[in-house]
Amino acid sequence: MEEQLNLSAVLDQVCDEKKISREVLIETVEQAVATAAKKVFEDKEIEASFDPETGHVNLFQVLYVVDKVTAPHREISLEQAHRAGLEAEIGDELLFQIFYLESDKKRAEQQAKDYAEIEALQFGQHGFGRIAAQTAKQVIIQRVREAERDNLFDAYKDKKAELMTGIVRRFERGSIVVEVDNGKAEAILPAREQVPRESLRPGDRVVAFVKDVDKSARGPQIILSRTHRGLVEKLFEHEVPEIYEGIVRIEACAREPGARSKIAVSSRDRDVDPVGACVGIRGSRVQAVVQELRGEKIDIVPYNDDPARFVCNAIQPATVSRVLIDAERHTMELVVPDDKLSLAIGKKGQNVRLASRLTGWRIDIYSESKLKQMERRSLAEMAAIPGVGETVAQAMFQMGWRNLRDVAIADAEELAQVPGVGSVERAEQIIEVADDAASGKLELNVKYPEPPPEETGEDHYSDDGDGGGE
Repeated sequence: MEEQLNLSAVLDQVCDEKKISREVLIETVEQAVATAAKKVFEDKEIEASFDPETGHVNLFQVLYVVDKVTAPHREISLEQAHRAGLEAEIGDELLFQIFYLESDKKRAEQQAKDYAEIEALQFGQHGFGRIAAQTAKQVIIQRVREAERDNLFDAYKDKKAELMTGIVRRFERGSIVVEVDNGKAEAILPAREQVPRESLRPGDRVVAFVKDVDKSARGPQIILSRTHRGLVEKLFEHEVPEIYEGIVRIEACAREPGARSKIAVSSRDRDVDPVGACVGIRGSRVQAVVQELRGEKIDIVPYNDDPARFVCNAIQPATVSRVLIDAERHTMELVVPDDKLSLAIGKKGQNVRLASRLTGWRIDIYSESKLKQMERRSLAEMAAIPGVGETVAQAMFQMGWRNLRDVAIADAEELAQVPGVGSVERAEQIIEVADDAASGKLELNVKYPEPPPEETGEDHYSDDGDGGGE
């Protein structure tokens, strides 16, 4: 039993291999053995202390010297202490060693004889040597695991938002366990962070974005992502020296993992073309990123402080012939040639959706013919306001009031400046009628130049900007 409890060699080995503080291990073992002892030795006050010379955890029973004993297992009277030959005073704490090892059996019997009058010291061994050995072993194993997790967290907590390369090892309930840092650690690629239709097999090399290092996770603490937009940004940072050096900056990024990404770039040096720097000679740099993303298409567009120009850049490769901005609703209406509408919208709306996320603006796209149709419709509706007519409606349209809703929120004094309106009172009447018509309270007698267009979705597309997401 004694050999089993010699912990010095075990502690030394664990400290060297796992890089765990010896003091921390000793303190943990002392606490564990003391806790186990309290369960065995019932109500006694127990203290534990590791002896580095013997490699044992020594147990001590604490007795408090009192005038009148009320807790026999924890207290001793001053009279009893004196009869036992102990020099003590009221309030003192006396420590008596608990000899629980088989080899200390004689010492335990001798102590019981020496202090026969002290009832609290009369107890058997209770087989605690075996319990202590098992407890110490379990505690060391548990503490090693905790320390390994603490060390892993400390080693990788600063690598959050960086790239990490690893080897796929196994699959666990939809997640992929990846061996990283040459086998020093394991990371996890959760199902929600995996690119749809991207097939990974054990042994495959994979590059991923470190989304988080979670100390409280039960399994691997390093959480990877293949869908985060940071993966695209970091890949470009690795491939483009100008980005790493801070000359070229990625201002925004929007991504639909596995399908397409858009990044907006700017340059601090007028002599450096940000788009050209990211593309590289014959597309070498962008192709390296595309390869790591397993064929995901990437659009690189120049950033511009002017929101309208930025949105026009973001909608590339389509060209924009006209931009209408509604700052209040944070919306832009883009007008494109009829033959470029499908290009601007993209497959299933992907191009305009990514442009909207990249810029943070809601984008409505219209074909030129659709816009003309809408303008004729709006002119007819404004002309139907009593006392307005086609001439005044044309003047209102040219001065910025393009539909009933615009007229309904117009300033009366400004509207009175339109040729043909004449007065503020007349302007207020027009605004009131326009407001009722726009809200559906009043039906105007509108003579449309042609039947209202059917909403087929083929000549108009709208998408909401959400700031880019991940």
